[in-house]
Amino acid sequence: MALEQLSDVVQRCQAVQDDSYTTEDYDVFTIAGRTCIEQGDSTQVLSIVVDEKNKAVVRCMGWNLLPPLIQVLLKKEDKSLPHCLAIFKHLLEVCSPKELLVGLLEQVEEAHPDAVAETLLLLFNPLQKVLLRLGGRKASSLGMVLSSLLEQVAKLPVPQTKEQEEDDVFSLCRCCRDLMAFVRPFVHEARLNFQHCKAQSETPDKTPDGRDKASPHKEDELKAELLKFCMKSLCEPLLEVQLKDPDTLPVSPLRDFATEILSSLSAIGESLPSLVCHPLLKRREVPGFLEEEVRYPKESLASLAHLLFVHHLAMDTFPAVFSPVFTLRCNMEHISLLLSRTEESRIQKGLELYEKSLVRLEDGSLSVSLLEIKAFVSVPQNLVKVMTLCPVHQLRTKGLKVLQLSIDKFDTEAKYNFFQLVLKISHHSGVEGYIVKNIKNQIDFSLKPGNSNSWFEGVHLLPLLRQVLSLPDGPETDLLQNLDRVMESLNLLRYLIIRDKVTENQTGIWTELYKIEDKFMKPLRVGVNMSRAHYEMELKNTMESKKGKGKEESVLSVSVGDEKLPNMSSESQIQALHSALHTFDMIESVLARIEELVEVKDSL
Repeated sequence: MALEQLSDVVQRCQAVQDDSYTTEDYDVFTIAGRTCIEQGDSTQVLSIVVDEKNKAVVRCMGWNLLPPLIQVLLKKEDKSLPHCLAIFKHLLEVCSPKELLVGLLEQVEEAHPDAVAETLLLLFNPLQKVLLRLGGRKASSLGMVLSSLLEQVAKLPVPQTKEQEEDDVFSLCRCCRDLMAFVRPFVHEARLNFQHCKAQSETPDKTPDGRDKASPHKEDELKAELLKFCMKSLCEPLLEVQLKDPDTLPVSPLRDFATEILSSLSAIGESLPSLVCHPLLKRREVPGFLEEEVRYPKESLASLAHLLFVHHLAMDTFPAVFSPVFTLRCNMEHISLLLSRTEESRIQKGLELYEKSLVRLEDGSLSVSLLEIKAFVSVPQNLVKVMTLCPVHQLRTKGLKVLQLSIDKFDTEAKYNFFQLVLKISHHSGVEGYIVKNIKNQIDFSLKPGNSNSWFEGVHLLPLLRQVLSLPDGPETDLLQNLDRVMESLNLLRYLIIRDKVTENQTGIWTELYKIEDKFMKPLRVGVNMSRAHYEMELKNTMESKKGKGKEESVLSVSVGDEKLPNMSSESQIQALHSALHTFDMIESVLARIEELVEVKDSL
């Protein structure tokens, strides 16, 4: 029935002039043709579409047969596969490229979630052929196609291990490989356009007959679409992928994909060093089809910097004359952006980029003036968030390592200001305790012969000591929550009293001690006593409650301060309360030893 309808409508349309077919003609051709293919009558359909008498009809209507044809091609095992493949190839040759483009893109965008990779791999080459048939009118169509293709590629899982990439278990590697093969002829065309414009810009502004030449700076629309593609690729999938080093994986399709993206950027006239340094460059008016924010997305530029400086891809394009400090400045905005994200892949790339940017510097080479730059403040802020909030232990540990590396690269005055900055912004006892330990190390270094400096001795040191030797909320400070900072501060104070003689007073501790006693030691002792009393009361109540319950296992809820502890067994509650009381004893013991040391020193 369907085959008869198809034959009838095609025969009737042969007599129609100027392709003025009716809507009914289109509907009958589409429904009957698709039904024939689905029912396995592809041999007869093939004979109809290749018949020269039906060329005009097929040229106008043939693209409507794409959906069932593509489904057969995806299944592969269908017995009608050879005939369907022949029909498909014929349609690509004779149908209108614009209509073919619409039909093929529909199949890309409507691909079944389980067949995304297979659909892409099947349609890359047909889409390329159709676009090339559009000639000089293809730029906007290319942009539309590339956007759809990348959207589908982004749906594919990213290989996490060397073995997954080698086996290409998710087909992402093959899709990236074929995607670059798809885009290559368009990059080549854009390169020729760029070279032509460059040559034109080096010649006089007038043609031989005295007319003005077209401006060579008017951006090629094809370049604009390829630039968007490269920038999107740098975000997805490349910002999600953890590339393996050549030593680990000698042949890496994903590394090859990244390399070709960078090569494509250079080919279309984009300078990779300028892109990396984009945050430092003044905002400029660039003629063309894209606004600045769309043209150079910040995440894409951060991904580019990571590929250049961590994986050393296309590093031969980066000038060797750029100093390590300048390179760090270029990268700081990229680092800040990556560390501000919550995705593990972005945080890891931010830490790697920061580390690679720092290791090229000599210790003590970064001046204090850099801390006036916004990114040099936002990076430690974001780094603190990584160290304290990131759920991945490996990244928290890496963050701490990079923090120490950054401290080592600052000169003495910069270290001093950096410590003040982190103490102000961290709001985390562990981080503050780590900074206090660094302050102690800097003071110890400066007190050694030949290392004297004005920032960790005497007048300059005192404001930093006042910032360290203080309690955020006075006697009511939560000592358990602030334990790391309190203990490191006590250790610093004890070190200063032991190390600095009263007669020398190099650090100024002895002239400042009465203030420290009033603002730190006395409030701390009061806080310890208050906290101990509170926890002893809770311990007594918990033990009585347990005794009242007898041998039955009970689950208690205990409030300490304003916070309710998680529900737990009475034994666990008692153990936690004993642990807290032990902590207060430890703080009091160190405090008592410091007070004894002060008395001994004063008596000398």
